Amino acid sequence: MSGDSLAAALWATPRPGRRGPKPRVDREQIIAAAIRVADQEGLHAASMQRIAGEVGVTKMALYRHVPARGELIALMIEVAMGQPPDTAGPWREGLRIWANAMRQGFAAHPWLSAAASGIRLIGPVELSWFEAGLAALAALLLSGSERLDTLALLSSHVRGIVQQQEDQQDPEQAISARLAAVLADRHAEFPLSTAAFAETSAADAADQAYDYGLERILDGVDALISRR
Repeated sequence: MSGDSLAAALWATPRPGRRGPKPRVDREQIIAAAIRVADQEGLHAASMQRIAGEVGVTKMALYRHVPARGELIALMIEVAMGQPPDTAGPWREGLRIWANAMRQGFAAHPWLSAAASGIRLIGPVELSWFEAGLAALAALLLSGSERLDTLALLSSHVRGIVQQQEDQQDPEQAISARLAAVLADRHAEFPLSTAAFAETSAADAADQAYDYGLERILDGVDALISRR
């Protein structure tokens, strides 16, 4: 996969349809099939051979629409991300909306958070997410790099929570509940831990961790701009 072919796949303006018989499959159908397979079985299952079978064409025919699997994954990310939310209004609320929408998207497509990480060329849809996040920060006394770093910190927090939930065989809440039960008989030995885990087991631990981290990031931005 070359950088030029990836850029063309993500950024090229769609050409008008050619005259003649309509193709059996188009790129949108291919991407939709790949997302469906990845959602159900994981990204590894969305091979070119598998997707060709899903849409009823040969593997070679698939390459006429998507030249390589790298381009396919990049296009899958674009479609799965969807359009960003409206972040107009107070900056804290705008960033909450932005982060919450990203979390919902990652939760809907379990493969997406890992696929969309790392240094890579992004497409117009993903860049529109940056635009929406930057719009929420537009009125603040922050440099361009500080704005981008804020969005990177928020997206890393979202990814961390989502991937932690996906990777855990035994959910954190269940582990906390078990530990709380064990500590109930060892209260005198571990009084502070007993109290902390008893409270955690009564709540959704993942949501609690997500909300706590999100608010602390926003508090940090608030403290930074308050000093200027």
